[in-house]
Amino acid sequence: MSYKAWLLTIAIFGAVFVCAQEPPAADETPMFGVSVVLPSGLTGQVYKLKPESKKLPNFKKLTPVATIYAYSLAITPRDFTQGIPGVPDLLEWFAIDYTGKFYINDAGEYRFFLTSDDGSKLWIDDREVVDNNGLHAPETVEGKAKLSRGIHTIHVTYFQGPRYHVALTLDVLPPGGEKKTFDLRDYKPPTEYFEKP
Repeated sequence: MSYKAWLLTIAIFGAVFVCAQEPPAADETPMFGVSVVLPSGLTGQVYKLKPESKKLPNFKKLTPVATIYAYSLAITPRDFTQGIPGVPDLLEWFAIDYTGKFYINDAGEYRFFLTSDDGSKLWIDDREVVDNNGLHAPETVEGKAKLSRGIHTIHVTYFQGPRYHVALTLDVLPPGGEKKTFDLRDYKPPTEYFEKP
């Protein structure tokens, strides 16, 4: 399926879900995960983990218990009892496998900053960019990737082990820009990309 067809399918599918549910308030930005499909966003599969897990699981051996969606990952360190938006009834011992696509307009070296409690990893175009795995307090690990103009894939994995905190944020420093939250709404194809030749 082409990227254009993929976006159209997601947009139609998302419109059906959005019409069926109340939309978020204007000042309510999906940060970590909601249950409504977000066109051009990240899709996260949620999994339960065995207690005492010490690192990211092999997701291929697990069955998801829920699916959530997000434009960005921006859960700053907080008490684990606050839970994760969109993750049902899970405060400890769960993992999320996020995938999505984004468009780079300005080619160059992009620096990514992945903060998590507990473990996480980031892949761009199937290449590992950041490894922040393991049981630990909120910790930030930096990685970089040279990105060409065009479509790229993103893959973020995360797991929450034992109490007492939870965190998952992904920031980006684009070439010649400022560091900020990586939001897929900032990395959509230009309008002319969809125009017929």
